[in-house]
Amino acid sequence: MKTSKRAVHSGRWIKTLEGYKAYQPAELPPDITWTPQLVRILSQADRLLGRLAGEGQRLPNPHVLIRPFVRREAVYSSRIEGTQATLGELLAAEAGAISKRSPDDLREVGNYVAALEHGIERLKTLPLSLRLVRELHEKLMAGVRGNHATPGEFRRSQNWIGRPGCTLADASYVPPPPDTLMTHLGRWEDFLHDETIPPLVHAALMHYQFEAIHPFIDGNGRVGRLLITLCLCARGVLPEPLLYLSAFFEATRADYYGGLRAVTEQGDWMGWIEYFLNGVARQSEDALSRAERINRQLAKWRHAFSGGGSKVPLQLIELIGANPFVGPREAERRLGVAYNTIMRAIVVLEAGGVLVKVGDSKRDRIFCSRAILDILEEPARLVPEKTVSRGPTTRR
Repeated sequence: MKTSKRAVHSGRWIKTLEGYKAYQPAELPPDITWTPQLVRILSQADRLLGRLAGEGQRLPNPHVLIRPFVRREAVYSSRIEGTQATLGELLAAEAGAISKRSPDDLREVGNYVAALEHGIERLKTLPLSLRLVRELHEKLMAGVRGNHATPGEFRRSQNWIGRPGCTLADASYVPPPPDTLMTHLGRWEDFLHDETIPPLVHAALMHYQFEAIHPFIDGNGRVGRLLITLCLCARGVLPEPLLYLSAFFEATRADYYGGLRAVTEQGDWMGWIEYFLNGVARQSEDALSRAERINRQLAKWRHAFSGGGSKVPLQLIELIGANPFVGPREAERRLGVAYNTIMRAIVVLEAGGVLVKVGDSKRDRIFCSRAILDILEEPARLVPEKTVSRGPTTRR
């Protein structure tokens, strides 16, 4: 492995002409000391991620599982920023259910899904770049609350992070001033294409630097987490986007913010990289377990209903793999099958214990596969080998 000759420090604080102090992150990569512990943690993360990638290649239809996994990531990444929508609410709304959740919350989570899916598709023709980052932000911030987000535009004014109501003078973190922003982003974009560093370590460094630069007025945390998945896909580490770290970051939120802050304040790159790799390992295990169990359940149902005269129950089972909630009208549209035929198939799946009706609505009925939803919604089993126990921060 190549070791950089750059300094271990992460940057420096400068005093601006306006009198406040802003942070100028150092150019990546830092000097990385490949200790036996770091090599061991990287090896474990690589091995578990490789198993997940292999499972993705073996799935009969990996695109079926990608859809609910993308939505899990959207929910957890948005939850870090304070959005309260649950995975079940998002999936039910997509199936046509009327939700009691705030439309703004559902829109923000839905925007995350749209941005991630857009990024995955764009990688087929466009490399990771500032142009793609702006496109992601535009998708993410379209129609959100407030009118200050300037979707798809890098900031032209100074932003800062701190407790509600704080000013630049007492902010906990002030990113680079606008007049140096594009210099930092240009260097960051160059680093995106540095293939001398192991992909997982590269993703960890990339994510920290993006958050340190904080190039948008709002949405930096969510875009930065989107980029982790896209970075791994662009490097060919994952054939399908099955790994998402937001559930790990949300479950270890104090350590996540503390790890980012420790790089800025102490130059603790090793602590951040180890935390990040530990998250990759734990989330790989978690995603692998969910993927295997969902695949087994779908295969069991395919076998059980393969002998019937109609193929529609099997077609509905494929839809269930992508979304455990089934709306007859939506299924009618997607399958091109008559409504009454859809309802007969739903009755068959109800009798077989695959679907249950949810709610009391007589019209626009919604049915759910509890077995699949339970697998998707169960709490992640995340027991890190080592966490970076530092105080919480409001960094986003």
